[in-house]
Amino acid sequence: MTVAEVIVDVPTMQTNRPFEYDVPSSLSEVVEPGMRVEVPFGRGKRKIQGFVMKLKDTSDFKGKLKPIDRVIDLRPVLSSEMLDLSSWLADRTYSFQISCLQTMLPNVMRAKYHQLVIPKDAADPENQELFQGQDSIEVTSQMSDETIRMIKHLKRQDKVEIEYVVENKASQIKRQAITTSLNPIQLREKRSELRSNAKAQLKLVNYLIDNLNNLPIELSDLVSKGVNRAAIKTADKNDILSVIEVTKRRKPVGITPEKTTKMDLSEEQTQAVEQIDQAIDSKDAKTFLIEGVTGSGKTEVYLQTIDRAVTENKTALMLVPEISLTPQMVNRVTGRFGNKVAVLHSGLSSGERYDEWTRIENGSVQVVVGARSAVFAPLKNIGLIIIDEEHEASYKQDDNPRYHARDVALWRAKKHNCPVVLGSATPSLESRARAQKGVYQLIRMKKRINQQPLPHVQIVDMRDSENSAVKGDLSPLLQDKLWRILKRHEQAIILLNRRGYSSFMMCRECGFVLKCPNCDVSLTYHKDLGKMKCHYCGHEEEVPQSCPQCHSKKIGFYGTGTQNLERQLNELLPEARILRMDVDTTRRKGAHAKILKQFGDKNADILLGTQMIAKGLDFPNVTLVGIVNADTTLSLSDYRASERTFQLLTQASGRAGRADKSGNVIIQTFNPDHYAIKDAAVQDYETFYKQEMYLRHQANYTPYYFTTLISVSHKDEGQTLKQAYWLKRQLATALSDSAILLGPSPTMVSRKQNKYYYQIIVKYKREPKLHQKLLEILNDTQADTKKGFTVAIDNEPQHID
Repeated sequence: MTVAEVIVDVPTMQTNRPFEYDVPSSLSEVVEPGMRVEVPFGRGKRKIQGFVMKLKDTSDFKGKLKPIDRVIDLRPVLSSEMLDLSSWLADRTYSFQISCLQTMLPNVMRAKYHQLVIPKDAADPENQELFQGQDSIEVTSQMSDETIRMIKHLKRQDKVEIEYVVENKASQIKRQAITTSLNPIQLREKRSELRSNAKAQLKLVNYLIDNLNNLPIELSDLVSKGVNRAAIKTADKNDILSVIEVTKRRKPVGITPEKTTKMDLSEEQTQAVEQIDQAIDSKDAKTFLIEGVTGSGKTEVYLQTIDRAVTENKTALMLVPEISLTPQMVNRVTGRFGNKVAVLHSGLSSGERYDEWTRIENGSVQVVVGARSAVFAPLKNIGLIIIDEEHEASYKQDDNPRYHARDVALWRAKKHNCPVVLGSATPSLESRARAQKGVYQLIRMKKRINQQPLPHVQIVDMRDSENSAVKGDLSPLLQDKLWRILKRHEQAIILLNRRGYSSFMMCRECGFVLKCPNCDVSLTYHKDLGKMKCHYCGHEEEVPQSCPQCHSKKIGFYGTGTQNLERQLNELLPEARILRMDVDTTRRKGAHAKILKQFGDKNADILLGTQMIAKGLDFPNVTLVGIVNADTTLSLSDYRASERTFQLLTQASGRAGRADKSGNVIIQTFNPDHYAIKDAAVQDYETFYKQEMYLRHQANYTPYYFTTLISVSHKDEGQTLKQAYWLKRQLATALSDSAILLGPSPTMVSRKQNKYYYQIIVKYKREPKLHQKLLEILNDTQADTKKGFTVAIDNEPQHID
C-alpha cells in the first residue's frame, strides 16, 4: 500500500494540514512528491487539485482512503527543497501552504496548458511503439494508466522529453532545421558517390561530417554559412539528411550584451572578493553585507564571485529590485557569462518566462538574474546568492504570501551551505544592525573605483524668496546647470517621484478637491489621456470645466507630476532631447530597456522620471542629477519615511559623475535642515544610521522591536471597525504586558476600491504565544471572507500607513 500526503486547493476553506489519499497500483510507479494530482474531496463528485508532499507505506486513518484520480504532471514540478520551503514560508508569513506552492510555480504552470511528450529518437523501438509515427502525443485526462507508466519509463530512460505548451500564452516558436541519421562512415560513403562537380552537395556533406555533434542546425544558420537551399532539398531527397521542426528558445527583450572580461580590482574590491570566495570554497552559509558608496564597484565584486561559483561547477542566483534595473544588470552578467545566464522577472512574456524556467529546471544554465520571484528559481547546487540594492522595499511581496526575498534567500543558502551577499550604498537599518551585532559580516567599500570624488551636492531651499518667485518647478540654479551640461554635450537625470501632469484639482472659491469615488484620494491629471485618474483603483473621468460643488470656473491644477515637468523642460530648453520614464511610458513590453538604451546611446540629453531611474543605472556621460521636490517621501506618515528619503536621495545622487567627469547634484527641498536630506547630500550613511537608530529606539520600532501588522477591510466602515476591535481583543489574550498593541486606526488612505481599511500594530521583543494566536486568527477569519471581510497578517511590514 502506498499513501500520498496531499495539500489540497479548496478555495473556500484552506488548510495547511495535508490529506491522505491512496495511490492506486496503476499509478504506484508514476506518483512522486512535487507532482500535482486530481483528487476527490468531500461528499459527492467534487474533484480538486493538490500537491503531493510525501509518500509513505502506512496510514493511521481507520477508514478507507479515497484514491488519487489522476496525475496532472508527468514529472515533479517542485523539488523536495521547494516542498520544504513552502512549509517554512507558510508558517513564517501566516499564509496557506497552497498559496506558497503556487507562488513558486511559473505562470505557465498556473495557466491553461497542454503537456506534450516528444521522442528524442523517433527510430527507437520503444518510442515507435508509443508514438506510432507521430511527432508528439498530448497528455490528457483520458490517457490510460498503462500509457502513463510507459511514458514515465521512457522518461527515466531519457528517451523522451516533456514540454508544457500554454494555450494562447506560451506557444512554442518553431523553426526548420536539418539533422541526419547517418554516422561519419556512412556520410563519407555518400560523399564518394557524389560527382566531382556537385560542389554545393560536397560542401553540405563536409559540413555535416564536421558538425555532426552540433545537430540539429537551423536552416537559416546553414544558409547564412553559404549552403544554398537547393542543395539541402537535394540532400533530403537522397536520404543524406532530413528537414525537421525544432523549438526555438525565446530571448528576453532588452538583452543585448557585449562580451566583457574581468576588470582589475581595487584594494577594497579584492578584499571583498577574497572573503566571499573563501565562503564559497568552504561551503559556509555566511551572510555578507557590502556597504559600498555609489560607484565603488559592487557589481564587479558580484561578477567575480559568481565566476568563482561557476568555476566550482555550482550555480549562482542574483536578485535585483526593479524591472527597470534588470536590462543593464542582465547585460553586464550575460556579457560575462553568455548562455549560462537565465533571466526571470514579471516583465517577460509567458513564453519567455516558460523558456527561461525550463532552461533553469533542466540544468542548462548556471546563473539566474531576476527580480523578487526569481528567489524561487529551480536551481540545484547553489554556490552563491546575491541581493543587490538589498534595502529596496520591492523585495517584499504585498499580497499572500507576504514574503521577503531576503528571508527566502537566507533559508535557501542554509539548505545549500552557500554564502549570501547583500549589497547597497544605503543598507536597510535591520541589515546594518545585524552587521553591527556580528550576525552579518560587514564589508565596507568607501571609495569609488576610478578614484573620482563623490558628486558635489547643493541643497536648494525652495522657501527662499528667489526660488519661490520662479514660475515652475525648476530653481534658477538647476536651470543654469541644465543649460551648461547641454553646452558641454553631457547628460542629466531629473527625478520627480510623482507621475502624471498635476497632483490634484482644486477649486479656489470653495476649496473642493476632485476625489476618486472609490478611494479616499484625489484624482491626478494625466495630460496625454486628457483625463483625471486614480492611481489606486484606475478610475478615470473627464476633466471638469467648473467646480462640481459650487460651479465656479476657478478650478485648476495644483502640484506637479512628471508630465508637467516634461512640458516645463521643453519650454525652458527647447533644444534639449528629453526622455520621460515612469509607469505611464513603460507600460509596453520592453519599454524600460528601449528608453535606457536610447539614453545610453546618447540619443537624449535629459532622462526625466520617477524613482525607477534613481537606482542602479550607470551612464558615464551623466554629470548632473536634479531632484525636484525631495520632500515627497519625507511627508509620508510611515515611520520609515526618513530612511526611504535618505536612500532615494543618496541613490539618485550616485548616478552623477560615475566615470572620468565630475558630477553635480541639485536637491530642491522645503526642508533643507532635515537630517535625512543633509546626510544624503554628503552620502554620510554612518551619521544617518546613528541618528535614525536613536529615533527608532525612542519610538520602539524595528530593529529594536519585531513588528506585525494586522489589517481588516470591508465595504461597511462600521463592520470594519467592529471586526478590528474583535481582532484586538483576540491578540490581547496572547500578549504579555511588555508588548505594545496599537490601534485599530484607519490607514493613510482609509478607503480603497470602495472598501474601508483599519489596522492594528503589534510591537514586541519576545512573545511565545503570539505566533500560535496569529495562526488561529488566520484560520478563524477564513469564514468571514464570505461576509465580505478581508483580514491580512503582515510579518515585519515594509510600510505602515
